Amino acid sequence: MPAARSRLSRIAVAAPAATALILGTLAVASPSVAATPTGEQTAKQLPGSHPFWATPQTDAGVVADATPASARVYLAGQDQAGLAALAKSVSDVNSDSYGKFLSAEDAKARFDATPAQVKAVTAWLKSAGLTVTASSNHYLDVAGNTGALAKAFSAPIHSYRTATGIQTAPAKDAVVPAAVAGAVLGVSNLSSVPHRVISDAVSVKDAEAAANATAARTAPNALVANTKPAAGLPTVATCSENGYGTKPAQGAPAGYEKNEPFAPCSYIPSQIRKAYGVTDAKVTGKGARVAIIDAYGLSTMEQDANHFSTAHGDQPFAPGQYKEVVTPDKWNSQKDCGDWSGEESLDVEMVHGLAPDAQVTYVGANSCNDGDLNAAMASVVDNHLADIVSNSWGEIMHGKSGDIDPAVVAADNQIFELGAVEGIGFTFSSGDCGDSSPTAAKTGVNCQADTNQAQADWPSASPWITSVGGTALELGNKAGQYGHEVSMGDQRSVLSADQKSWTPMPGFFYFGGGGGVSADFPQPWYQKGVVPDSVSTVAANGTKSATPLRATPDVAMSGDLVAATLVGYTPAGGAYSEGGYGGTSVAAPEYAAIQADAIQARGGRAIGFANPSIYDRAGTKAFHDVNDSAVHNKFGNVVDLGMVGGALKVRLYKIGADYGLTATKGYDTATGVGTPDGRYFFKSFQLPKH
Repeated sequence: MPAARSRLSRIAVAAPAATALILGTLAVASPSVAATPTGEQTAKQLPGSHPFWATPQTDAGVVADATPASARVYLAGQDQAGLAALAKSVSDVNSDSYGKFLSAEDAKARFDATPAQVKAVTAWLKSAGLTVTASSNHYLDVAGNTGALAKAFSAPIHSYRTATGIQTAPAKDAVVPAAVAGAVLGVSNLSSVPHRVISDAVSVKDAEAAANATAARTAPNALVANTKPAAGLPTVATCSENGYGTKPAQGAPAGYEKNEPFAPCSYIPSQIRKAYGVTDAKVTGKGARVAIIDAYGLSTMEQDANHFSTAHGDQPFAPGQYKEVVTPDKWNSQKDCGDWSGEESLDVEMVHGLAPDAQVTYVGANSCNDGDLNAAMASVVDNHLADIVSNSWGEIMHGKSGDIDPAVVAADNQIFELGAVEGIGFTFSSGDCGDSSPTAAKTGVNCQADTNQAQADWPSASPWITSVGGTALELGNKAGQYGHEVSMGDQRSVLSADQKSWTPMPGFFYFGGGGGVSADFPQPWYQKGVVPDSVSTVAANGTKSATPLRATPDVAMSGDLVAATLVGYTPAGGAYSEGGYGGTSVAAPEYAAIQADAIQARGGRAIGFANPSIYDRAGTKAFHDVNDSAVHNKFGNVVDLGMVGGALKVRLYKIGADYGLTATKGYDTATGVGTPDGRYFFKSFQLPKH
């Protein structure tokens, strides 16, 4: 099967193309297909299956019929309109159906594809000359040749000249015949353009290397090697141990303000629990179940998590508390997807650290491809493996190499809706590139260079998930109480060659929480009255909408690289070690753990899709309203890495400097409604009892 889209790829298109995708996405996900006056179904076109880059000007001819080809056909199942309606009613805190969830078996019987539908779709594909190579309740994988694929979908497959070489795609939108139109949700991978996901986790070490590479390429004079220690600056790695900004960086040149401090030492779970009120609320996630989805699987994960917990004063997993669902014999695309060990370790250790008694199940997708991640999510829902699902990956929806496949959007949303009717909530990281604009991507260390407009990520933009943004958390004192937060966003400078100034000054954009208003989805019901029209009617790409749109993120938590989070694991072929990590990859599992703690506070009752309850409590004391302009702490932070390779490595970061996003009073596209306060767990802020 062709590779799927990169889950952090931020690509963009001009406004007219983005608008076309909105309509196309909704059409693919529509609960019904066109019908004749007599009620008979007609053939269904699949908008977006012909990519915008496949133009007559770049057409290099028809692909030979004998060329091998494959695709995935997603099944519509039964009663798509009924599924969406039930997902809303059981999640809406103001509905009499709130919390009346279905079992996994009842959800399958009511909404999954019927044997008759599967039989009909299979027969159609076989009649075109394709072979079904794999199947589930949600899709059929098919293989054969290009001629058979073109026959099945009434669309010839052509070659096209692109910036990445010759690619293949349908010469027009694919069509599903009337006989099976109602049974097919969409078809993916008809185009050969590879789209793969990467995680939203970044280690301090890797971010430093990426920033150095960017500086060497774009501003060589801004990267200098300081080969001698500056007066007063430590030659060993130094950080503020006793709360945020408690150690002034003596000897450092003037920066954004006087007496700038050393950045805080990387936070450990007990500090984050204390800051967000988990410790004082005496909740541990007991009785709740959290699933974590990433790609592949680290063989030493449980051992490493136990090592990390014990080393930092926490309890290891109890026997049977941690489980894994991995299929190493089916792993693929490792060369393209890279190493996910750091991401996995971060996610597991954050969930266990903030909800130490919760059951944790790690589900490793067989690759970072869209289809494999969708299958992993479906596995959690079909088998009801958890109450909350943490996901720390994402992708842009529009780009130079193509828009996201509408079939993927429809298939993912279907899984999220099925989760909602079962009482399963999904959290997703919102991204680490600010507004994902091309300008941000020039210097951001976790951006995709492919982007050509500002936009919100997928699945972060889905109206059926909880999008989690990032903050820089300040611990107020030695006791570790909550101090302040600002939006997750850093500008970076390095110590000048003469060690008397910072260069460049102000620094370039380095890292920032994702967010923004999606041009692809209308405003969901739960955001009405909370997200101002002045925000919701202007998409991230600058286009204005006559009606409100989906805004992201929904909530936020600590995730900045300057105020980093400590992670420990054993890389393949290496030894266990620990280091600082940042990203909304930190925030997403943190919030999943908070939800596990909230389930315990509710006496074990599942929360399900959380957004209606989040927005119902927006503006209350259940959340910290993160407002950059109202914070009075120091925004400059000196990072002293000590002598590395014979050179003194000292950097200056300005926090609260996200690109294109700013935390303001009330809802904002940097931090959503804010971060959870300890009162999030109080009965007065718990969900209604219907």
